[in-house]
Amino acid sequence: MKNLSNRLWVLCLFLSVVSHATAQKSWISLFDGSTLNGWKVGENPQTFSVEDGAIKVAGPRSHLYYMGEVSNHEFKNFELKARVKTTKGSNSGIYFHTRYQEKGWPIHGYEVQINNTHGDYIKTGSLYEVVDVREVFVKDEEWFTLHIIVKGNHVIVKINDTVVVDYTQPTNPLRVTEERQTRVIKPGTFAIQGHDPKSVVYLKDIQVKLLKD
Repeated sequence: MKNLSNRLWVLCLFLSVVSHATAQKSWISLFDGSTLNGWKVGENPQTFSVEDGAIKVAGPRSHLYYMGEVSNHEFKNFELKARVKTTKGSNSGIYFHTRYQEKGWPIHGYEVQINNTHGDYIKTGSLYEVVDVREVFVKDEEWFTLHIIVKGNHVIVKINDTVVVDYTQPTNPLRVTEERQTRVIKPGTFAIQGHDPKSVVYLKDIQVKLLKD
């Protein structure tokens, strides 16, 4: 009986290790920490660089699009996590379900705002101009986790472990201006925003988990 108990304990330990390893493998890195391989920028490429293992955003308006091999850079249902650090007065954002553009503000998909102390009242975690968050949950110069979950028409945004947006896109979403008509859920890629020359933001540990339909 003792031998059987020992074997069962070993089996349970093995299954636990396998389960943990599987869970760890389900997160896929989109940024290697040293280069911008797999990413593509249009206008003002000098806005993006790599510094101390993070993507540094500092310069004129620009957008860095993920165009790599993971899911052939087209994501539908997913979880995205990134470690983010803002500086005083900075503004940035992470787009999802978007498409590569050579220039201009992305017209496709949603923007999750990054802004703790910039003058714009729409703060970090907002689903920009769809669900606007006015409360500030984190401080400049401190790393925090921005976590975006999209499943079907449901979007959740977390700052660290706090849910700041819980949004379900209706069948016919109201988009007041013509330029916002394509701000809807539709498979696409991710993009990091360079907002203006005074906005300096850092992002690292950018990972995605693909979810089943």
